[in-house]
Parts: sequence; C-alpha cells; structure tokens
Amino acid sequence: MNIIDGKKIQIEILKRVKEELALLPYKPFFTDILIGSDPVNAKYVAMKKKTAEEIGFGYKDVIFDDNVTTEEVVDVIKKLNEDNDMAGIIVQLPLPPQFDKQAILDAVSPEKDVDVLGSVASEFFYSNKSTLALPTANAVMKILEQISVDFNDKKLVILGQGPLVGKPVSHLLMNQGIVHDVVTKKTEETLKMDLIRNADILISAMGVPYAISADMVKEGVIIIDAGTSEMEGSIVGDVDFASVGSKASYITPTPGGVGPVTVACLFENVLQVAKQNIHE
Repeated sequence: MNIIDGKKIQIEILKRVKEELALLPYKPFFTDILIGSDPVNAKYVAMKKKTAEEIGFGYKDVIFDDNVTTEEVVDVIKKLNEDNDMAGIIVQLPLPPQFDKQAILDAVSPEKDVDVLGSVASEFFYSNKSTLALPTANAVMKILEQISVDFNDKKLVILGQGPLVGKPVSHLLMNQGIVHDVVTKKTEETLKMDLIRNADILISAMGVPYAISADMVKEGVIIIDAGTSEMEGSIVGDVDFASVGSKASYITPTPGGVGPVTVACLFENVLQVAKQNIHE
C-alpha cells in the first residue's frame, strides 16, 4: 500500500504559487466570507487565511453573524467585486439554513469566483470556456497525475455525482477522453456493487462515513477518497482506511489526502485571476 501524501503535493504546488506571486507588480487579495458561528467553518476560514498570508496574498476579513440578511451579504460581495486588487472571493459553506445560498454564490463576480460555484462561473466551466476548475475536482486530477496513473484498459468508477466533486471530476475526465462509470443514488444496488468490485481506480465522493470496506474492492485498487463527513468531532472519509488500505495499491487518507491539495488548487485559481487582473 502506498499512502498518497496530500500535504507533500500541497507544499509543491504552493511553493510554485508563491514564487509566481512574488513576480507580480501588485499584492492581490483573497477573502473567504464567513457567515454564522459554526466552529468547523471558522476553523477552515482561519486555515485559508493563514495559508494565503504565508504565500504572500493579502487577506480581507469578512465575517457576518447569523442576524445578517442574504441581501446584506450580497451588497458586501458586490463591493468586493469592485476592488481591483481582489483576486479571489469565496463563501465558506455550508451556510446557515435561512440564507439563499445560490443568490449569495451568484453575487460573486464570475472573474473572481475561484471556487467556481456561482451559476455563471459553473456554466463557463462546463462549456470549457473557463481557465478555472473547481478546486476539489482539480485536486483529484492532480493526485492521479502525481502517481502517474495509466488509464488504458483500466476501469475507473466515480461514486457520487455532486456539484463539488463527482460531477466536475467526470467532466474533467471526459475532456481528456478517459472512459469511466458514475455511480449515483439512482444506480441499482447490484450494478453499483459490481462496478465497485471491478474498479481499478475508485474516486469516492459520497460524503458517507466509511461506506467502502475491504470486502467491496479488488486487490491493487487505486482509491481517491474525496468524500468527507464529520463524525464524533473528527473529519472522516467515505473509505474505511484501516481495512481497505491493505488491499489498495494507492490510497488517500482522510484527513491529509485530497483536502490539502484542494486548498493548493484554490490558490492556483487565485493566482490565475491575479495574473489576469494585470492585463485588464
């Protein structure tokens, strides 16, 4: 078993981002908008702020309490859009239930939507008109590239078709002409188990704790676990790492696998926007 070290890949990517950022004639800014008091969200925002500042980006704190309205958040985002030095705006998800999530995501200018979750940015991505890719989906592709996967004659299966991982990963694979199957909630159980059992490469993005156990996969399988859930205060993946690890040729741990690479891909997007801002 080879454990794929997401932190190591992250360090390599961020080193390159930092070097390129230092060559820019201005200091680009980034913000991760925090709404509400969820401690897990606050932790993720603090981590991204720290990473941004370590690389050399400026960071703008934008924090709202639960009493703010969707309209007030949208107004602030529109002002951030007008800041020429702002190279990336994201909204920390999930939002408290009283907010109109899509209205808030759509308020982010498509040119600064580095999470690629607004309707226009998403449309650009799926029509191949964007240079930005959804960070988690891009992270999955970079991990596969890092371990030099040969896709010829390999059965590749994606578990889940959500907007953050499954659907965009499928799109990126199709763009490269890589044949794959997608298992969704509608997939018949026998077919689902058969696809999983015969997969040479398994990309899991279900968000169901420990859904994949050793008896479900073949010997030598490559597993990219992009599903995360909170369980008893800890972040866990879709894959029962302890049991499945003994059968896998390569496997990402959770945490420490796809997550760190996702953060690196996010800041690659911010750098890309920052470079484009110079020419506008």
